[in-house]
Amino acid sequence: MKKNLLLIFVYAALTSCNSLKVKPIQPHIKDSLNTEINALYQQGIFNGFAVSIVDDTSTLYQQGFGFSETKSKKAYTNHTLQNIASVSKTFVGIALLKAQELGKFHLDDPIQKYLPFKVANPNFPQTPITIRQLAAHTSSITDNEFYLSKTYYLKPDQNLAGAKLNFDDEQVFNPSGSIISMASFLENVLTENGKWNKNSFSAHKPGTIYEYSNVGTTLAAFIIEQATGQSFSDFTKQYILKPLKMNDSGWKFEEINFSAFSRLYENPQTVLPYYHSITYPDGGLITNINDLSKYLAELMKGYNGKGTLLTSESYKEYFKPQLAAKNFTERNEQNPYSESYNTGAFIGYGYTGFIGHTGGDPGVMSIMFFDPKNNLGRIMVFNTNFSDKKGNDVFYGIWNVLEKYQGKLSK
Repeated sequence: MKKNLLLIFVYAALTSCNSLKVKPIQPHIKDSLNTEINALYQQGIFNGFAVSIVDDTSTLYQQGFGFSETKSKKAYTNHTLQNIASVSKTFVGIALLKAQELGKFHLDDPIQKYLPFKVANPNFPQTPITIRQLAAHTSSITDNEFYLSKTYYLKPDQNLAGAKLNFDDEQVFNPSGSIISMASFLENVLTENGKWNKNSFSAHKPGTIYEYSNVGTTLAAFIIEQATGQSFSDFTKQYILKPLKMNDSGWKFEEINFSAFSRLYENPQTVLPYYHSITYPDGGLITNINDLSKYLAELMKGYNGKGTLLTSESYKEYFKPQLAAKNFTERNEQNPYSESYNTGAFIGYGYTGFIGHTGGDPGVMSIMFFDPKNNLGRIMVFNTNFSDKKGNDVFYGIWNVLEKYQGKLSK
């Protein structure tokens, strides 16, 4: 499943949001930081990536490494674009709270109030599923085999020579001409007579057990569309991307400068095709480290009661931990950067209190967290997957180098 790609191996370890300042760095500190990250890059696990350290007023450090396209040796820079996988889910949470602010719904409303088709767990047909349960991953909606095989579609009009047309032997890149709408996908997966309704719901009563759900996330975005009359793409552009001046970002290839988009790789040698997803809200935001740094700074501001996208009350609800030990059949207490210890509204908590999200998709690895104790955050976005201990060690090695230097940069 896409969210688990990052966490298979765990061995370790602005004066306003509209204009995020870049804080000057002492050259010897930047040089030392670059040298340590470059040493890890030279191990050859990742073709290209970008990293960032931010506080809530400024970018303390951001840098691209390696290549966005290995054949042409095109550099991966601060402005290289790619999708960021499940880190995108945090935007769904912000959008939910904004729609609630606008009076379009309340998080405790039953989802059925806003759907043109019936969605109910057949094991508990009389128990309504709520929007809040979608946001906390307790809706009992699960990701079945059709999520993997029917979600990803090839970008039209691309040269597929040399590209691998499936990922991890499970996830298939379907022909571009066969794509269906988000509504049709959800109806086929979730309704009683849907042709892809197979193991789409768990045996747990809605509202009781945490079960991470990409389909549930997409359904939440679809409800935003139904309640507001705007596409999820347009709604988030109006209320998140434009206010934060995330001018390079978007959800669709036609919304971004495609010439800046990175190639994606299953491993350093295996190139993947350009693809997009029917369920794009659960992992399809296209952005770069520069824009994403603006967003993380805003999240920290919001946590501290100074955000601009939402009211302070909405941010409190966005970040409010929703779950307790009774809501888990198993709970990750080993990796502080697993978002599955607790959750707000599609914003995750590690067991040590770090707040953010991870992501994994074909050719994508991403991680974004901040520490509310010191008001510092880190981001990494990679264009290459890994699947072994060596890859894990390099990934978290880079993450730990950023932590090592973040205190020096914030002084």
